[in-house]
This record gives sequence, structure tokens and C-alpha cells, in this order.
Amino acid sequence: MNDTENTRGGGLVTAAIWLVLLVSAATNSIGQFAGLDWTFRMFAGAVAVVCIVLLIVRYIARRRA
Repeated sequence: MNDTENTRGGGLVTAAIWLVLLVSAATNSIGQFAGLDWTFRMFAGAVAVVCIVLLIVRYIARRRA
């Protein structure tokens, strides 16, 4: 039953995580060419890694439900 997931905003949360992942990965990858500081690029990379972990955890949780 996907009704309970839809009422909790599961799809919206997943879409938001994907959006944050795309923005942080793009910042990390083009940051060197744009002249961003090393610390800022590493922070963006860490955010991307956290988003990937969250997406994997959400996928596994949905499969078990």
C-alpha cells in the first residue's frame, strides 16, 4: 500500500534529496573551475555523499515495507 507513503510526503522528500544531490555534486565538480575554495567544495562533496546514503536508506526501507 503506497497510500501511507504518499500522505507522508515520501515522494516530495525523495525529490528534494535528489535536487540537493544534483546541486551539491555540480558545485563539487565545477567548483575548481569557478574558483571556489577547497573547503567549500569538500563540504559540497560531503553533502552529496550524505544525500546518496539517504537515498539508499529510503530505497531499502521502501523495499522492506
